[in-house]
Amino acid sequence: MSNADKPQVVTTRWWWIRHAPVREDGGCIYGQKDLACDTSDRVVFDAVGKILPRNAVWYASNLQRTHQTAQAIWAAGYPKPSDMPHVKAFAEQHLGELQGKNRAAFYASLPPGQHWLTGIDEPAPGGESFMDLYHRTSGAIEEINAAQAGNNIIAVAHGGTIRAAISLALGGQPGKGLAFDIDNCSVTRLDHIASATYNGWRLPMVNQQPWIADASHNAMHQPAGPEVAPPETKLT
Repeated sequence: MSNADKPQVVTTRWWWIRHAPVREDGGCIYGQKDLACDTSDRVVFDAVGKILPRNAVWYASNLQRTHQTAQAIWAAGYPKPSDMPHVKAFAEQHLGELQGKNRAAFYASLPPGQHWLTGIDEPAPGGESFMDLYHRTSGAIEEINAAQAGNNIIAVAHGGTIRAAISLALGGQPGKGLAFDIDNCSVTRLDHIASATYNGWRLPMVNQQPWIADASHNAMHQPAGPEVAPPETKLT
């Protein structure tokens, strides 16, 4: 078979970044509350920027902590893109009345083995379910995939959003996607592969934390509550 006869394969690479830790939450669940994040640790953002492709289009959620995280990566040396559309569909799950509750106490109340704050189909009181988040995230991914086919896409978002993207890549299995840990500032890469005979995903990298290659530098950490102290890092 000649090269001309081979089916064309288009690979679209998604580089998902979870925002930096939020320190002003008072140890409480914040969901879609528009809180700022801590971007003081240049070592982290320098390391993240070094593994990201330079020829990429950028997107972020509509919440400021994702914009601040992107700006910290650019400030550490990554070339700033000409624009970065804010995608409301990439916002964290709206957790309704759970927002403002003590995080450590709430997690302690959950049954063993539960990976999320609510059941997959269970809306938070006055808010969304994870399936609501999954459907809006998946819809936005499919729309951007069509517009940016073959490109590198860097998306700065949230733990729930990235778990939803993983769920889509696993063939639409939200229960499986929720089993993954997504740490602050971590990088997850999901490749969409399309041809005339195939349409699917590959998961080359999940929850990568490139800054911990330096043994003297600890991982980022989101405290579970005010009584839980983070490990010693440059962020404390």
